[in-house]
Amino acid sequence: MLFNSMTFAVFLLAVFILYHIVPVRFRWVFLLAASYAFYMNLHIAYGLLLLFTTVLTYVLALGLEKTPDHAKKRLCLLGGVLPLVAVLLLFKLGAPVIDRINALIGAGRLALQPLTLKILLPAGVSFYFFQSMGYLIDVYKGKIRAERHFGYYALFVSFFPQLLAGPIGRADALLPQFKKERRFDYENVTYGLKLMAWGYFKKLVIADVFADVVNKIYNNPYSYVGLVFIIVTVMFAIEIYCDFSGYSDIAIGCAKLFGMELTTNFKSPYLSFSVREFWSRWHISLSTWFRDYVYIPLGGNRVPKWRNCLNLLITFLVSGFWHGSSLTYILWGAVHGLLQIAEVFIYPKTRRGVPVTRKKHWWQLPVTFALLCFTWIFFRANTIQDAFWIISRLFWDIGRPVNYLKTAVICLDMPYLSMCGMMLSAALLLLYDLVSLKQDVIALVSRQKAPIRFGVYVLLLVVIALFSHKGIATEFIYFQF
Repeated sequence: MLFNSMTFAVFLLAVFILYHIVPVRFRWVFLLAASYAFYMNLHIAYGLLLLFTTVLTYVLALGLEKTPDHAKKRLCLLGGVLPLVAVLLLFKLGAPVIDRINALIGAGRLALQPLTLKILLPAGVSFYFFQSMGYLIDVYKGKIRAERHFGYYALFVSFFPQLLAGPIGRADALLPQFKKERRFDYENVTYGLKLMAWGYFKKLVIADVFADVVNKIYNNPYSYVGLVFIIVTVMFAIEIYCDFSGYSDIAIGCAKLFGMELTTNFKSPYLSFSVREFWSRWHISLSTWFRDYVYIPLGGNRVPKWRNCLNLLITFLVSGFWHGSSLTYILWGAVHGLLQIAEVFIYPKTRRGVPVTRKKHWWQLPVTFALLCFTWIFFRANTIQDAFWIISRLFWDIGRPVNYLKTAVICLDMPYLSMCGMMLSAALLLLYDLVSLKQDVIALVSRQKAPIRFGVYVLLLVVIALFSHKGIATEFIYFQF
């Protein structure tokens, strides 16, 4: 069930109304049932893996807490983490391996079908796997107590707003919320609806529209050269940001309808002065997950500098592999790791043991954004060969500036009105992100006088209705991860 489908709109309305009718003490039961219905709407078998993950980690967490012996505790932890990692590896490596076998044995009757694995792989499986593994590790480290109530824990793993693509919740922040008595809160509900509307604007008006142009060029790169690659790479940077942060906004806003607070997942990431800062603003729930459960256990920055650099590289290689087994994702993670290593030397946090206060310069913003866009080439390219072709043709014919620009306009083959609309939507996004650095934009608009306030709301809804794709519910990019 996609957030941008009519099915979800009907589902959410029904769940919202019934949730506030159901007696308070049974609301967690209703939300749990709704979450499983939401997930199994994609495929009925998906619920089995979700239930297996829940039961496995619930039982092992109780065992971790009751076992005083350190060796047995470690065995319990491995008993929960290793099966989940093995399942992830199966799905991420299984289809490519089958494709390779098919290439060797031919497309005869004996050919294997990677679709079988795809059907069995639930959308967003990585997200609730990571959430469950994080819970187990926190119990193992003694940061939290194991949850005794199976129903509350099952809801923590399956809560439908965040189930498919996060934000990845932490047990100490989310679990207690399910146990509190929730009453209808007008301010909370209206704030959630406004945040959802902004998320839909980013997904439907920006991400989906930009995707049409990006897909045309990136899916056939050998027909193009020059400036067009730079333009569509910047467009992809905006597309993936609006697609994913749009999902997060919808998820966070949706949770607010039920009185729940999910963690913030994006904080104007393209207004970062360094790649290191970008990762503190981009997909925050996942980047902090890798920090806490991969980078820090490896030693973090509490080790010699060479080891710290190795830890950074390993962490980002794991992050790249998490996105997919394709070499493009691995290289994307490696490049980010190398950029982080470079910044360890360029922007040291301490000098001779004394903390360094680093002044930020305006030129760091465009330089950082350019580096990020360069890395997105590897992320978006269909193959590593495509990526290197695009990189090698970025500045083709730049010695003739007029021709360089003219060729790009011809390659884009877009009406000028469409170009202007896309630039205006990108400018609105930039304005929102700039203001959000200082204050909550939605709260700011909500404080305005009624004519201004409702004028903004109506304008946003009209723009979504007029400029989004009609009758097409496109999948969110991060569902494939």
